[in-house]
Amino acid sequence: MSNMQKPVLKARGIVKRYGRVTALDHADFDLYPGEILAVIGDNGAGKSSLIKALSGAITIDEGSIELDGEPIGFTSPMEAREAGIETVYQNLALSPALSIADNMFMGRELRKKGFMGKYFGALDHKEMQRLAREKLSELGLMTIQNINQAVETLSGGQRQGVAVARAAAFGSRVVIMDEPTAALGVKESRRVLDLIADVKARGMPIVLISHNMPHVFEVADRIHVHRLGKRLCTIKPDDYSMSDAVAFMTGAKEPPGVDTEAAA
Repeated sequence: MSNMQKPVLKARGIVKRYGRVTALDHADFDLYPGEILAVIGDNGAGKSSLIKALSGAITIDEGSIELDGEPIGFTSPMEAREAGIETVYQNLALSPALSIADNMFMGRELRKKGFMGKYFGALDHKEMQRLAREKLSELGLMTIQNINQAVETLSGGQRQGVAVARAAAFGSRVVIMDEPTAALGVKESRRVLDLIADVKARGMPIVLISHNMPHVFEVADRIHVHRLGKRLCTIKPDDYSMSDAVAFMTGAKEPPGVDTEAAA
């Protein structure tokens, strides 16, 4: 990344302890405008804690996090969402019994204008349905015909599409995706990767957490290698092979030089 560009989301020296266990050990992080940053690491490396810290799911013990250069200290995911950081969790965080439109606006329902909305909290279902259909169409999810059908009637790929569309619709600054293709087949995984590319094309920076190296090397602009609770290095897919990335991740190979971004 150019030295002239400033990170959209930046963390320096963040620490998170659970009793005697240190999940994040003075970890650093940088996400630049318009990029897809993949975060990889072995099980227990601290990837989940890093993402939870960035998305407000946990509070850090030490260090600093900045969004567009401004210090942030989220105490809940809701605060992160209000600041423009949307997260697509591995379990999707969808309610199967509710409709697609209801899931899209869960926690931020639109109320009717006027007396009924102001004093009785009446919801504007028609407007939510219209906007949900619009957002799904923008991402090419035209296979979903009925915006009012229950999410439990959708395929795995369609459910993931709804979760991605929701994040893209409301994430104004950053979208974080946690293992978006983990439980999907080849065809559905391809559609989700296309969705990720569509979100990037709209100028939204994306953090992609994944164990799937072919997917990481296909879509990522940079790869953040996380090991033993901290950022080991960042690499570009064009400069290294998948086997190199796995070797860095597992400690079988030394990382490429000093991580200059960590010293920025």
